[in-house]
Parts: sequence; structure tokens; C-alpha cells
Amino acid sequence: MGLVLLRFHFYEMGGGYFLLIEAWAMVLMSINASDPDILSDFILPPNITAPDGNFFTFIGMRVVVGSKPLPNLKVTKATKAEFSALDGQSVSYAVLQFPSGGVNPPHTHPRSAELLFLVQGSLEVGVVDTTGNLYAQTLQKGDMFVFPKGLVHYQYNSNAQYPAMALSSFGSASAGTVSVPTTLFTSGISDEVLAKSSKTDVATIQKLKAGLAPPKP
Repeated sequence: MGLVLLRFHFYEMGGGYFLLIEAWAMVLMSINASDPDILSDFILPPNITAPDGNFFTFIGMRVVVGSKPLPNLKVTKATKAEFSALDGQSVSYAVLQFPSGGVNPPHTHPRSAELLFLVQGSLEVGVVDTTGNLYAQTLQKGDMFVFPKGLVHYQYNSNAQYPAMALSSFGSASAGTVSVPTTLFTSGISDEVLAKSSKTDVATIQKLKAGLAPPKP
């Protein structure tokens, strides 16, 4: 299970709101969570009885090659959900495309560490350990950064002009992703509980929830 402690400072400025968050993240994760060993070379889904080379091939990353800069963060995954041949292989992959100013909000992967390789642009990254220490770094193209399993971390392209792209590998076919903002403010936890836990008031919590709510059609 995970515990995240946040302190919020909410200010009104120029007709808008400014939020300063001081975060202490204490994440208590089970260190035993990992993919089980399999007793065969690979696992076939029920609908495949005679695999060929296509079973071991994933073409879902072709859309990334030569793609134009995007307006929002895009994560293209190759997990066992998208690529069934990965089931039982303890490996998966993701391509993260950041527009200028794009952020991958604080989150965790409960079943795997993440090894990130920056192939374009620059990224500010950080990871918080179980004692609340933040380890931050600004990565340049060609750099790598490891996010240990279960710890809260983030990535941010602070460059106002240029996009960034990174490749992430995981030691699980389904590493899982737990978003800190989404988990806290859109999962149904009561405003009173969040206000007391964050040492703020219900009105502030409701403003935060409103900001994370999906846009109305």
C-alpha cells in the first residue's frame, strides 16, 4: 500500500488560482510484488494455438517514428495488455512524448523499477524515497535515470520551445501506474478526509478536484 502526505497552499492571484504544493511522500510498497516465473518458453493466449513470427512482433510503436510534436503528453505502451507475447517475460516498454512544458505528474509503478533513456530534448526528473528525500536531476539527450520500484516520481519538460522524448523499460510485463493526483482527488475519498490529511480546508480540496475533473462533452 502507499501513503502520500501533502501540504497545500492555495492563493488567488489576478482572478485565477495559484497552488503551491509541498509534498512528503512515504510510499510503503510490497517488495515482493513481481512477475511470477513461468514453466514454459512463453505463454500463448487462448485464441492462438500455432504461433508464428507475428506473435513475437509488436508494430504499435510505428506511430512514434517520425511523428510530429504533440500538444499533450503521450505515452505509447508495450505491455502484455497491448503485446500479449510479453506475458510471463517480465519486461515491458513505453515511449513518452513531451510537448514543451509537458509534465508526467507524480506517480508510482507498484510492480517494477523504471529505467528511462532520454533520446530527445531535456527533462527534469525526480524521485522521492520512503524517508521523504527528493532526488532530482536535469537530463540531457543520451542520459539515463532509474526510478526504483514503488517510489513516487515525475518527469517535466521545462523547455518552453522544444519537445522531449524518452524510452522507458520495466522489469514487469505489467508494471502498473498509480497517479498521485488522480488517486487522491478523483477516487472518491471524502473532502473532509483529504482536507484533514492535507491540513487545509474543504474548499481548497474541492477546487483541486474540480481542476482534475474530466472536461464536460
